[in-house]
Amino acid sequence: MRAALGGPRVLLRRLREVMAEPVSAQERLDKIVVLIAANMVAEVCSVYVLRVDGMLELYASEGLNREAVHQTVMRQDEGLVGLVASEANPINLSEAQSHPAFSYRPETGEEIYNSFLGVPVLRAGNTLGVLVVQNRARRTYSEEEEEALQTTAMVLAEMIASGELSSLARPGVPAPAARRPLHISGGTVLTEGIALGHAVLHEPRVVITNFIADDAQKELKRLRAAIETMRSDLDLLLERGELPDGGEHREVLEAYRMFADDRGWMHRLEEAVRTGLTAEAAVERVQSDTRARMLRISDPYLRERLHDFDDLANRLMHQLLGQDYAPSRDRLPENAVLVARSMGPAALLEYDRRRLRGLVLEEGGPNSHVAIVARALGIPAVGEIANATGIADPGDAIVVDGISGDVHIRPTADMQAAYGERVRLRARRQQQYLALRDKPSVTRNGEPFSLMINAGLAVDLPHIEETGAAGVGLFRTELQFMVAASFPRAAEQFSLYRNVLDAAGDRPVTFRTLDVGGDKVLPYMRNVVEENPALGWRAIRLGLDRPALLRSQVRALLRAGAGRDLRVMFPMIAAVEEFDEAKALVERELTHLRRHGHRLPERVDVGSMVEVPSLLYQLDELLERVDFLSVGSNDLAQFFYAADRGNARVADRFDQISVPMLRALRDIAYKGRAHAKPVAVCGELASRPIGALALAAIGYRSLSVAPSAVGPVKAMLLDLDTTKAAAVVEPMLKGPCGGQSVRDRLKEFASASGLQL
Repeated sequence: MRAALGGPRVLLRRLREVMAEPVSAQERLDKIVVLIAANMVAEVCSVYVLRVDGMLELYASEGLNREAVHQTVMRQDEGLVGLVASEANPINLSEAQSHPAFSYRPETGEEIYNSFLGVPVLRAGNTLGVLVVQNRARRTYSEEEEEALQTTAMVLAEMIASGELSSLARPGVPAPAARRPLHISGGTVLTEGIALGHAVLHEPRVVITNFIADDAQKELKRLRAAIETMRSDLDLLLERGELPDGGEHREVLEAYRMFADDRGWMHRLEEAVRTGLTAEAAVERVQSDTRARMLRISDPYLRERLHDFDDLANRLMHQLLGQDYAPSRDRLPENAVLVARSMGPAALLEYDRRRLRGLVLEEGGPNSHVAIVARALGIPAVGEIANATGIADPGDAIVVDGISGDVHIRPTADMQAAYGERVRLRARRQQQYLALRDKPSVTRNGEPFSLMINAGLAVDLPHIEETGAAGVGLFRTELQFMVAASFPRAAEQFSLYRNVLDAAGDRPVTFRTLDVGGDKVLPYMRNVVEENPALGWRAIRLGLDRPALLRSQVRALLRAGAGRDLRVMFPMIAAVEEFDEAKALVERELTHLRRHGHRLPERVDVGSMVEVPSLLYQLDELLERVDFLSVGSNDLAQFFYAADRGNARVADRFDQISVPMLRALRDIAYKGRAHAKPVAVCGELASRPIGALALAAIGYRSLSVAPSAVGPVKAMLLDLDTTKAAAVVEPMLKGPCGGQSVRDRLKEFASASGLQL
């Protein structure tokens, strides 16, 4: 490094000595800027720290006026220092004062310095401050000097993140932003409710304790060996076609393998090691830079590629420290709030739900399958929280507000107390709902209705009795397959189905046959990479193409239903012929069991889900064949509007309570009555009081909802006059689609009628 005294390794070694000295935080910071200035032959070295209020404050300086320390403050959009902070990129100038962003601060005395090099102080991609060196002479700092300053900034980041500088905040002046309480608003509510707990990262970050290397060559060998091992592991996974925890497609593995061979990435890692960092610290530094860029990229394709690098770096750090990359899901602390970039429903089901209190995701819409599973588990969840995994540290106190979509990380004691009171208020409201448990299910104008629950696991069974539900309107049989390490044997399936029927007693249970594919991946089945998995080989299509799998499940259901009434329905039927084929399979299994002397169900009703729009034009033919229909509003809306429910950019683009959607739903209910066949709604639309209100207004009297929704929905229906609700909605469905939204009109009606939504 040109003109540097001893180079970055010497600087890092001396920094380590300073960090170990028993001195005050200000003394330590003052020694650090003197050390950096001397090592880099710089006349000025300054540290700016980002405060809670978003301002940058000068915390230490060698070369500028001493009186400016803790007095000079600037916005993140002000001056060269603000530009470094806002863009999270270094700025290297030979004539700083000629730059349009230069901001003159007379109290600093920096007007005599021309050369400027500023680098962001980053941790997990988050800007904590800015480190600057300056000289009178006009010169451009070398790449080696810039690299050395970035490496030094990483050590400073740990000092700031530890909270050591909090004691330096002046009375009445905001403290450093690191470890500050964070309130993130604007998230998407996935599951209603409020959760208080402590953060657990779904893919835990590696905690680095040793940043400064004693032997750079040894660290380079460690890095290269770890990369080679990681490449070999990825090759092995590619041969097997799946990852140990399942869920990732082959194309993801191939992308990882390609990135693992990226020469630019390798070069950056090795250069970071040569500056004096340990191998794992070098990976952390490059990863933090990558994450900082990722947070500022709007292009979804480029953002996803940077996510791949981020994930790969995390895998490499686990390899370097000899830690298992797969997260531990069986050792959750009490009151755990899971924080993840994204995850599938199977991954969520692997956690101990008794300890899981909430879920925070960077991605994921309200109708994604992981959101549906979270609702089934009764876990408050919020999605679309940018960089959640970078701003929450393991063990941080966290509040998930599944009412407003807010997330509070490291909340103040007052904030925790306020939310604690809200939790108690919700608990009291649930007690009020429990008081409705045994009340007859009849609307205010005397219309009987049936309110059932959605379920999918044995642990859901107590909800039948607790809620007083009329039965199970949707039992998602795939959840048993998703939580199992291998394909459930027929005996295991039979045992679960029989337990469900026992728990329900004389109340009906509607079993949906295996609905996997898309984002519901079984870890022990080879995945088929598809362009549009939601429209691909899934649900009944997979069952009909793999009849042995469907026959095994149907046989287990028929045996479990011996001597009772049994209801079975098929998912994602798109054509009447598919239903005929599936029903014929049931008939063959009945014949097989009869021939072998097995006791049969007293009655077998076979139905279909209505979730593919093509069925809207085959309802008469279908209703001649089925015993009942159940509307899956989630997929029906997804296909109806061609809007992927798992894609946050379009998932909320269209309203399920809209004129076109309600017209389609009304037609299904009308056709069902004309054919004297029962029709229910089991999608998430029914689980929200306003959705249930809309469905009741167009003629639905049977709803299947999340267990937690039984109380709110029943309370609303008991107070509802369906005749008046129909009078509000029907004219809107007969007229043009424009004008006031149905949702807004229903809110007005509910307010005027005293209905709680």
